[in-house]
Amino acid sequence: MKSFGETTVLITGASRGIGAAIAERFASVGMNVVIHYLHSHESANEVARKCMSYGSKVLTVTADLRSKEQIMRMREKLEHHGFMPDILVNNAGIAHYGLLSDVSEEEWDDVMAVNLKGMFLCTQTFMQRMISQKYGRIINVSSIWGLSGASCEVVYSTTKGGLNAFTKALAKELAPSGVTVNAVAPGAVDTVMLNHLNSEEKTGLEREIPAGRLAQPEEIASLVYFIALPESGYITGQIISPNGGWLT
Repeated sequence: MKSFGETTVLITGASRGIGAAIAERFASVGMNVVIHYLHSHESANEVARKCMSYGSKVLTVTADLRSKEQIMRMREKLEHHGFMPDILVNNAGIAHYGLLSDVSEEEWDDVMAVNLKGMFLCTQTFMQRMISQKYGRIINVSSIWGLSGASCEVVYSTTKGGLNAFTKALAKELAPSGVTVNAVAPGAVDTVMLNHLNSEEKTGLEREIPAGRLAQPEEIASLVYFIALPESGYITGQIISPNGGWLT
Protein backbone atom coordinates (compact mmCIF):
# COMPACT_ATOMS: atom_id res chain seq x y z
CA MET A 1 0.00 0.00 0.00
CA LYS A 2 1.38 3.36 -1.02
CA SER A 3 1.23 6.66 0.83
CA PHE A 4 -1.11 9.26 -0.62
CA GLY A 5 1.87 11.14 -2.04
CA GLU A 6 2.91 8.04 -3.99
CA THR A 7 -0.62 7.21 -5.19
CA THR A 8 -1.83 8.31 -8.63
CA VAL A 9 -5.42 8.72 -9.77
CA LEU A 10 -6.58 9.12 -13.38
CA ILE A 11 -9.96 10.78 -13.87
CA THR A 12 -11.42 10.74 -17.37
CA GLY A 13 -13.57 13.68 -18.41
CA ALA A 14 -12.13 15.81 -15.63
CA SER A 15 -12.22 19.26 -17.20
CA ARG A 16 -15.53 20.22 -15.57
CA GLY A 17 -18.43 19.13 -13.38
CA ILE A 18 -18.19 15.92 -11.40
CA GLY A 19 -14.83 14.98 -12.93
CA ALA A 20 -13.24 18.28 -11.94
CA ALA A 21 -14.62 17.98 -8.40
CA ILE A 22 -13.20 14.45 -8.13
CA ALA A 23 -9.78 15.66 -9.29
CA GLU A 24 -9.74 18.41 -6.66
CA ARG A 25 -10.85 16.02 -3.91
CA PHE A 26 -7.95 13.66 -4.55
CA ALA A 27 -5.50 16.56 -4.95
CA SER A 28 -6.58 17.94 -1.56
CA VAL A 29 -4.93 14.96 0.17
CA GLY A 30 -1.76 15.16 -1.91
CA MET A 31 -2.36 12.40 -4.44
CA ASN A 32 -0.87 12.65 -7.92
CA VAL A 33 -3.68 13.54 -10.31
CA VAL A 34 -4.08 12.91 -14.04
CA ILE A 35 -6.74 15.10 -15.64
CA HIS A 36 -8.05 13.66 -18.90
CA TYR A 37 -10.04 15.75 -21.36
CA LEU A 38 -10.96 15.73 -25.04
CA HIS A 39 -11.46 19.29 -26.30
CA SER A 40 -11.63 21.55 -23.22
CA HIS A 41 -7.93 22.40 -22.99
CA GLU A 42 -8.24 25.63 -21.01
CA SER A 43 -10.84 24.20 -18.64
CA ALA A 44 -8.57 21.23 -17.95
CA ASN A 45 -5.67 23.59 -17.25
CA GLU A 46 -7.82 25.56 -14.82
CA VAL A 47 -8.67 22.35 -12.95
CA ALA A 48 -4.97 21.48 -12.96
CA ARG A 49 -4.10 24.86 -11.43
CA LYS A 50 -6.61 24.30 -8.64
CA CYS A 51 -5.20 20.83 -7.98
CA MET A 52 -1.64 22.12 -7.91
CA SER A 53 -2.63 24.74 -5.35
CA TYR A 54 -2.91 21.85 -2.86
CA GLY A 55 0.68 20.85 -3.62
CA SER A 56 -0.39 17.89 -5.73
CA LYS A 57 1.58 16.74 -8.77
CA VAL A 58 -0.67 17.05 -11.80
CA LEU A 59 -0.59 15.93 -15.42
CA THR A 60 -3.17 16.78 -18.10
CA VAL A 61 -3.74 14.45 -21.04
CA THR A 62 -6.03 14.55 -24.04
CA ALA A 63 -7.43 11.52 -25.81
CA ASP A 64 -10.55 10.48 -27.69
CA LEU A 65 -11.66 7.50 -25.62
CA ARG A 66 -13.43 6.01 -28.62
CA SER A 67 -9.97 5.28 -30.04
CA LYS A 68 -7.78 2.51 -28.61
CA GLU A 69 -4.80 4.06 -30.40
CA GLN A 70 -5.27 7.37 -28.59
CA ILE A 71 -5.74 5.63 -25.24
CA MET A 72 -2.48 3.73 -25.78
CA ARG A 73 -0.71 7.02 -26.56
CA MET A 74 -2.16 8.42 -23.33
CA ARG A 75 -0.83 5.38 -21.48
CA GLU A 76 2.64 5.93 -22.94
CA LYS A 77 2.61 9.55 -21.76
CA LEU A 78 1.56 8.55 -18.27
CA GLU A 79 4.24 5.87 -18.10
CA HIS A 80 6.88 8.29 -19.39
CA HIS A 81 6.04 10.86 -16.69
CA GLY A 82 5.65 8.31 -13.89
CA PHE A 83 1.89 8.81 -13.58
CA MET A 84 0.55 5.29 -14.07
CA PRO A 85 -2.70 5.13 -12.07
CA ASP A 86 -3.38 3.11 -8.95
CA ILE A 87 -6.94 4.48 -9.07
CA LEU A 88 -8.96 4.82 -12.27
CA VAL A 89 -12.15 6.88 -12.28
CA ASN A 90 -14.10 6.31 -15.48
CA ASN A 91 -16.09 9.52 -15.47
CA ALA A 92 -16.14 10.62 -19.14
CA GLY A 93 -19.55 10.37 -20.75
CA ILE A 94 -22.08 12.09 -22.97
CA ALA A 95 -25.83 12.44 -22.62
CA HIS A 96 -28.56 12.09 -25.20
CA TYR A 97 -32.10 13.42 -24.92
CA GLY A 98 -34.97 12.56 -27.23
CA LEU A 99 -37.52 9.95 -28.17
CA LEU A 100 -36.06 6.59 -29.15
CA SER A 101 -37.99 6.79 -32.43
CA ASP A 102 -35.89 9.84 -33.35
CA VAL A 103 -32.49 8.35 -32.49
CA SER A 104 -30.25 7.77 -35.49
CA GLU A 105 -27.90 4.84 -35.77
CA GLU A 106 -24.97 7.28 -35.69
CA GLU A 107 -26.21 8.86 -32.44
CA TRP A 108 -26.69 5.43 -30.85
CA ASP A 109 -23.19 4.34 -31.87
CA ASP A 110 -21.58 7.54 -30.60
CA VAL A 111 -23.14 7.38 -27.12
CA MET A 112 -22.27 3.69 -26.86
CA ALA A 113 -18.70 4.37 -27.99
CA VAL A 114 -18.04 7.10 -25.43
CA ASN A 115 -19.98 5.76 -22.44
CA LEU A 116 -19.28 2.04 -22.79
CA LYS A 117 -16.44 1.38 -25.22
CA GLY A 118 -14.28 4.18 -23.79
CA MET A 119 -14.81 2.89 -20.26
CA PHE A 120 -13.96 -0.66 -21.36
CA LEU A 121 -10.81 0.40 -23.22
CA CYS A 122 -9.52 2.55 -20.34
CA THR A 123 -10.18 -0.17 -17.81
CA GLN A 124 -8.52 -2.85 -19.92
CA THR A 125 -5.52 -0.60 -20.56
CA PHE A 126 -4.83 0.33 -16.95
CA MET A 127 -6.02 -2.62 -14.87
CA GLN A 128 -3.09 -4.92 -15.65
CA ARG A 129 -0.66 -2.86 -13.57
CA MET A 130 -3.13 -2.89 -10.68
CA ILE A 131 -3.35 -6.68 -10.93
CA SER A 132 0.45 -6.96 -11.00
CA GLN A 133 0.87 -4.86 -7.86
CA LYS A 134 -2.06 -6.63 -6.15
CA TYR A 135 -3.78 -3.34 -5.43
CA GLY A 136 -6.03 -0.93 -7.29
CA ARG A 137 -9.35 0.86 -7.43
CA ILE A 138 -11.61 1.15 -10.47
CA ILE A 139 -14.58 3.46 -9.98
CA ASN A 140 -17.14 3.96 -12.73
CA VAL A 141 -19.41 7.00 -12.73
CA SER A 142 -22.86 5.77 -13.64
CA SER A 143 -26.28 7.38 -13.21
CA ILE A 144 -29.57 6.86 -11.43
CA TRP A 145 -30.98 6.22 -14.91
CA GLY A 146 -28.82 3.12 -15.18
CA LEU A 147 -30.86 1.76 -12.26
CA SER A 148 -34.37 2.97 -13.07
CA GLY A 149 -34.30 4.09 -16.71
CA ALA A 150 -35.56 7.44 -17.94
CA SER A 151 -38.12 8.36 -20.56
CA CYS A 152 -36.50 10.18 -23.50
CA GLU A 153 -33.09 9.02 -22.31
CA VAL A 154 -33.21 5.42 -23.49
CA VAL A 155 -29.79 5.44 -25.11
CA TYR A 156 -28.07 7.06 -22.13
CA SER A 157 -29.91 4.79 -19.66
CA THR A 158 -28.84 1.75 -21.67
CA THR A 159 -25.16 2.70 -21.48
CA LYS A 160 -25.32 3.28 -17.74
CA GLY A 161 -27.16 0.02 -17.18
CA GLY A 162 -24.42 -1.72 -19.16
CA LEU A 163 -21.78 0.06 -17.09
CA ASN A 164 -23.41 -1.25 -13.91
CA ALA A 165 -23.36 -4.83 -15.20
CA PHE A 166 -19.73 -4.39 -16.28
CA THR A 167 -18.89 -3.19 -12.76
CA LYS A 168 -20.49 -6.17 -11.03
CA ALA A 169 -18.91 -8.73 -13.34
CA LEU A 170 -15.40 -7.26 -13.34
CA ALA A 171 -15.46 -6.91 -9.54
CA LYS A 172 -15.73 -10.70 -9.28
CA GLU A 173 -12.95 -11.16 -11.80
CA LEU A 174 -10.48 -8.81 -10.08
CA ALA A 175 -11.29 -9.38 -6.40
CA PRO A 176 -8.65 -12.14 -6.00
CA SER A 177 -6.04 -9.63 -7.22
CA GLY A 178 -6.82 -7.01 -4.59
CA VAL A 179 -8.49 -4.67 -7.10
CA THR A 180 -11.96 -3.34 -6.29
CA VAL A 181 -14.49 -2.27 -8.92
CA ASN A 182 -17.47 -0.12 -7.96
CA ALA A 183 -19.85 2.37 -9.52
CA VAL A 184 -21.31 5.62 -8.25
CA ALA A 185 -24.74 6.33 -9.75
CA PRO A 186 -25.73 9.90 -8.88
CA GLY A 187 -29.18 11.35 -9.09
CA ALA A 188 -29.61 14.89 -10.41
CA VAL A 189 -26.37 16.87 -10.03
CA ASP A 190 -26.03 20.61 -10.57
CA THR A 191 -23.72 20.51 -13.62
CA VAL A 192 -23.85 21.58 -17.26
CA MET A 193 -25.48 18.24 -18.12
CA LEU A 194 -28.71 19.76 -16.79
CA ASN A 195 -28.38 22.93 -18.85
CA HIS A 196 -31.13 21.69 -21.17
CA LEU A 197 -33.59 22.38 -18.33
CA ASN A 198 -34.97 25.87 -17.75
CA SER A 199 -35.37 27.28 -14.23
CA GLU A 200 -39.00 26.15 -13.97
CA GLU A 201 -38.07 22.61 -14.99
CA LYS A 202 -35.21 22.53 -12.49
CA THR A 203 -37.55 23.67 -9.72
CA GLY A 204 -39.99 20.93 -10.66
CA LEU A 205 -37.18 18.39 -10.57
CA GLU A 206 -36.11 19.53 -7.11
CA ARG A 207 -39.67 19.06 -5.86
CA GLU A 208 -39.52 15.40 -6.94
CA ILE A 209 -36.41 14.78 -4.83
CA PRO A 210 -37.08 14.14 -1.12
CA ALA A 211 -33.96 16.12 -0.18
CA GLY A 212 -35.49 19.07 -2.03
CA ARG A 213 -32.41 20.01 -4.03
CA LEU A 214 -29.88 18.95 -6.62
CA ALA A 215 -26.60 17.36 -5.55
CA GLN A 216 -23.39 19.35 -5.76
CA PRO A 217 -20.45 17.81 -7.67
CA GLU A 218 -18.35 17.91 -4.49
CA GLU A 219 -20.79 15.55 -2.77
CA ILE A 220 -20.33 12.95 -5.49
CA ALA A 221 -16.58 13.47 -5.37
CA SER A 222 -16.54 12.72 -1.62
CA LEU A 223 -18.20 9.36 -2.20
CA VAL A 224 -15.78 8.47 -5.01
CA TYR A 225 -12.88 9.39 -2.74
CA PHE A 226 -14.22 7.22 0.10
CA ILE A 227 -14.55 4.17 -2.17
CA ALA A 228 -10.96 4.70 -3.34
CA LEU A 229 -9.47 4.64 0.16
CA PRO A 230 -7.31 1.66 1.19
CA GLU A 231 -9.69 0.93 4.08
CA SER A 232 -12.58 0.53 1.60
CA GLY A 233 -11.07 -2.66 0.21
CA TYR A 234 -14.03 -4.86 1.20
CA ILE A 235 -16.42 -2.75 -0.89
CA THR A 236 -16.51 -4.15 -4.42
CA GLY A 237 -19.12 -4.89 -7.07
CA GLN A 238 -21.43 -2.23 -5.64
CA ILE A 239 -23.58 0.35 -7.41
CA ILE A 240 -23.94 3.18 -4.88
CA SER A 241 -26.50 5.85 -5.71
CA PRO A 242 -26.32 9.24 -3.95
CA ASN A 243 -29.68 10.64 -5.05
CA GLY A 244 -31.26 12.50 -2.12
CA GLY A 245 -33.85 9.78 -1.58
CA TRP A 246 -35.15 10.02 -5.15
CA LEU A 247 -34.68 6.29 -5.72
CA THR A 248 -34.61 3.93 -2.74
